[in-house]
Amino acid sequence: MKKIIAVTSCPTGIAHTYMASESLEEAAKKMDVDIKVETQGSVGVENELSDQDIKDADAVIIAADTNVSKDRFGGKYIVEVAVADAIDDAESLINRAIEGSEKGETSDVDSNLYSQVDEEKSKRKEKRQGPYKHLMTGVSFMLPFVVAGGLAIALSFVFGINAAEQEGTLAAALMQIGGSSAFALMVPILAGYIAFSIADRPGIAPGMIGGMLASNLGAGFLGGIIAGFLAGYLTQWLKENIKLPKNLQGLMPVLVLPFLSSLIVGLLMIYLIGPPVEGIMNGLESWLNSMTGTNAVLLGLILGAMMAFDMGGPVNKAAYTFGVGLLGSQIYEPMAAIMAAGMTPPLGLALATTLFKNRFNRQEIEAGKPAWFMGISFITEGAIPFAAADPIRVIPSIMTGSAITGALSMLFGVGLKAPHGGIFVLPIPNVVTNLGFYALAIIVGTVITALMLRVLKPKLAE
Repeated sequence: MKKIIAVTSCPTGIAHTYMASESLEEAAKKMDVDIKVETQGSVGVENELSDQDIKDADAVIIAADTNVSKDRFGGKYIVEVAVADAIDDAESLINRAIEGSEKGETSDVDSNLYSQVDEEKSKRKEKRQGPYKHLMTGVSFMLPFVVAGGLAIALSFVFGINAAEQEGTLAAALMQIGGSSAFALMVPILAGYIAFSIADRPGIAPGMIGGMLASNLGAGFLGGIIAGFLAGYLTQWLKENIKLPKNLQGLMPVLVLPFLSSLIVGLLMIYLIGPPVEGIMNGLESWLNSMTGTNAVLLGLILGAMMAFDMGGPVNKAAYTFGVGLLGSQIYEPMAAIMAAGMTPPLGLALATTLFKNRFNRQEIEAGKPAWFMGISFITEGAIPFAAADPIRVIPSIMTGSAITGALSMLFGVGLKAPHGGIFVLPIPNVVTNLGFYALAIIVGTVITALMLRVLKPKLAE
């Protein structure tokens, strides 16, 4: 029996979402096709598709008039139509999905480094549950704002480090786009989508309002994280405990939940949470700004080792989130150490597979070639396939190289104003302070990683 999965969603998330779902289910029953339909309605996601559902499916139908992410359906044949098409002619959609999946059955499975990285990231995603999952949802939605804003700010420095202070200039406009707009949205977006991950759509408004209050009160990204979790769990609790008559249920997601949760979260942020968190953030910023010598090196060492420890996993993301959060406070040194240390693992492995071929099998040597590009692009996950094959030797090697890179970056006082981009943002004037020493830190870490692999990995038989 063929298995189809589907997602239905309309802008209001009320009538058409569920009508399309019902139409697909009835048509599938008539055609003897197994189907599971996820609805993304006004109350959030219902009948959510699991990773196993997606894995077992032959094809996917997306009947939506809203933006539905297709990332999780990689490798599947997708039929994407308006929600009305599923209501009007569900049978033809199911036939299209089945025919498309049958035509694609003979395609080869890509086994290069990129597909191995995607597979490992999918496995990690399956394990993410609870608060970590919610935090990473917030971070993933925040990152485009941070990257776009950071690059806009970086471009403003092309005209001079203080050029943005002159009103009416292009530099001032770029700074307004990046600093006054994109970075101003960073904490509210983080908080809003943490709350969204917990309580679906009703959590977005209280989460973003709490995040904006955190920014305005000086509580920074730490206050935003607290506001996001508070708004999410509070909204979810209200959703489960407030019971309205059936004819008034439509008021819950658009009126009752956002209003009550925003009111409670806002008052708590202003009177209870904001002031002490502001004190913590001010203390952290003062400590980081005054950090020199041994303390700076130690921080770089720790951040560097964290970036390599799990190559895109929870520890890596914790270090990266820490660096990104400090950009809003104009503290740029940790971000420099973090990006350099994140580039080093794939670069070190690529160098090792080039210089010490007798330590690697043919597949690993081939995987080393794209690892060069992943390294210079700040995609730490490029090291995952090597670490998965030989964790005992590879992980200590890349952690050593990244820790030394992070320590050297902090020792040299390197600052980085762009939160991503690898070497491609380094040529922009004034984005990196002490560019020569920054390149030296990355090179040293790369070479040390390769030499560690040379020492730890045994020769393979011819």
